[in-house]
Amino acid sequence: MTVIFGVNKSQGCHNSPTFELQAPNLNFLFQDQFNNHQFKMATQTAPNGANPPNPTLYISNLNESIKIPALKEALTELFSEYGTILDIVAKTNLKAKGQAFIVFEDVESATKAIDDVQGFELFGKEMKIAYARSRSDASVKREGTEDDFEAHKRRRLAEKDKKRAALSTTTSKPTDATNLATRPIKPALGRGLKSSNPAAAQIVPDEYLPPNKILFVQNLPEDYDVDMLTSIFGRFEGFREVRLVPGRKGIAFVEYESETGAIGAKEGTGGMVLGGEGADGKVVKVTYQRQ
Repeated sequence: MTVIFGVNKSQGCHNSPTFELQAPNLNFLFQDQFNNHQFKMATQTAPNGANPPNPTLYISNLNESIKIPALKEALTELFSEYGTILDIVAKTNLKAKGQAFIVFEDVESATKAIDDVQGFELFGKEMKIAYARSRSDASVKREGTEDDFEAHKRRRLAEKDKKRAALSTTTSKPTDATNLATRPIKPALGRGLKSSNPAAAQIVPDEYLPPNKILFVQNLPEDYDVDMLTSIFGRFEGFREVRLVPGRKGIAFVEYESETGAIGAKEGTGGMVLGGEGADGKVVKVTYQRQ
């Protein structure tokens, strides 16, 4: 599909520019429309958002029906006028639809773009543009060392895990006071006794548990011992020990000195296949220990 720039003529010539799927000359029309005084006046009053200036812009209110390749092409054509673009991130999953991140080489380019393009109508919808809440992977990799980049990724993954855990906990708790009032009261369990309801212990799914320094490893091949597991998990920062569970095969606990090491190990080992290839192997499940 060819992405074309044009003017929303159905509402008069004083409206903001818009993308249409009609004419084929992107570069010429971009230059012409950005000289339009009416558009400049409209965009100068748009807020930049509360996040501190950085080279990465967060774009929302994008048309969700546009294919990702066409969307990226349009964004590249539009924003490359303001500086070198290192990366454009746009995804198709439900939570990320209608959104994109544009990573510039420097803050100045991002600032100029956010001032000029705020409210610009792309594929029939006015874009909302703000500085991203944190620096992108591309920016950190360009500006810092390899260690800086790895630390940035670990912090980002930890923050992601914490948000998922908080969201899961929030959605699993009843918020309706009426439901609480009408719910039958269950007798309290004696000290040391556990609930017979398996759902009670699984309020937060394993995958959404917040990070901590101990990993719970499941679905291990039964013949894997401490030494074999140490060779796998010991290569990550701050490794302390592997603990098998007496009488329970296929599971283990792996402890690190801090959350940082555990986060790196979880991301580096989750989903790996051990004990064989293809159908003969076992896909390892790695989560944080339930506290």
